[in-house]
Amino acid sequence: MWLAPLKPATRRGNTLFLEAPESIRAWAEKRYSGLILHSISKVESSITAISFSGVSETEARRGPANPTPGPNPTHLFDRFVIGPGNHLAHAAALAVAEAPSEAYNPLFIHGAPGLGKTHLLGSIANYLSKNVPDLEVRFTNAEAFTAEFVTALRENGTAAFKRRYRNIDVLLIDDIQFIAGKPRTEEEFFHTFNALFESGSQIVLSADRVPTEISTLTDRLSDRFEWGLTAEVQSPNLATRLTVLRHLVAEAGLDVSDQDALTLLARRVETNLRQLHGALTRAVAEASLHSSPLDAGLISKIFPERSLDSAHITPEEIREQTASYFGTDVETLESPQRTRTVSTARNVAMFLTREITGLSYPQIGMLYGSRDHSTVISSIKRVSGQLSVDPTTTTAVDSLRATLHSPRKETR
Repeated sequence: MWLAPLKPATRRGNTLFLEAPESIRAWAEKRYSGLILHSISKVESSITAISFSGVSETEARRGPANPTPGPNPTHLFDRFVIGPGNHLAHAAALAVAEAPSEAYNPLFIHGAPGLGKTHLLGSIANYLSKNVPDLEVRFTNAEAFTAEFVTALRENGTAAFKRRYRNIDVLLIDDIQFIAGKPRTEEEFFHTFNALFESGSQIVLSADRVPTEISTLTDRLSDRFEWGLTAEVQSPNLATRLTVLRHLVAEAGLDVSDQDALTLLARRVETNLRQLHGALTRAVAEASLHSSPLDAGLISKIFPERSLDSAHITPEEIREQTASYFGTDVETLESPQRTRTVSTARNVAMFLTREITGLSYPQIGMLYGSRDHSTVISSIKRVSGQLSVDPTTTTAVDSLRATLHSPRKETR
């Protein structure tokens, strides 16, 4: 899955450039670059570095890839861990995959970030691609849908856009809440929804909350989203978190002889599955760095019990610690400044504020220069999407979590 698609593109000096499909590039580079370089250097000692930024001549002639995202190939029903908080959503998604337009139409899956909504939508798309290849299935997210629609308006190509989205059998859109507050996009999606529904096509949507709580969404869309089945994905319980950890350990080929370590980690990290995955990655890295076993003692050291207590962490502390981590100050985070470092710091601070304090989007916006709620949502979504994919963002978030939850606050 990860190594077979890799191909050599070119060599420049001592660096070998590799091609990799966009869907696996980040993971393959993060997970296997060291192993690949070690293996290659045994055969060709003059190669001292590898890069995954290679582009084949065919791709270069073809131009940039279609910006519309596709489902992650690893998002499969077999890899989805079922628990009390997600069994209904999983059963509904599987029913839709096995009988599109016959089970629940539309299917609306909602829940907090990192709980598996995207995995379920991707599982439907991948299942249909494998088992019913004749169906025209389109998987995208609200941001890509909006960007594609805006481009079509700018280039007077709305007719082609409508054919692309209305003459299909199954439409899956992730994070549909991001079309809220965009009148032209909402209008277009309203007509797209009607056209698909009337023609008997299957519609599957996901969002971070129920339709009625998407405040700026027009009533007519909110009403249509609830025509079928609305299924919630809730936070995983301890048993589900532990099962997820065991699956991740098995897939990665890790040797964890102390099973109490996984149980302790599952108890210490309760927020969501994405954070749980990140915590395991950090634990493995710490064990490797210090040449120590991944046992309960190490888990206790990395994730102290106080890490579960977020009640005393204030939004102001989050701002201060994030600003310090990125080498800036709180005033800059509140300013209109949009350099790359400042924007990243601000996005991470908003993400952590939402995760730890549970403040509303407008409340978070007020803490960062009176930014509107849609800006806050976009910032949080950007960080959420980069976790476990972008090492820099993942490291920043994990480090700040550890700092904020550290017992050091008792000595203040």
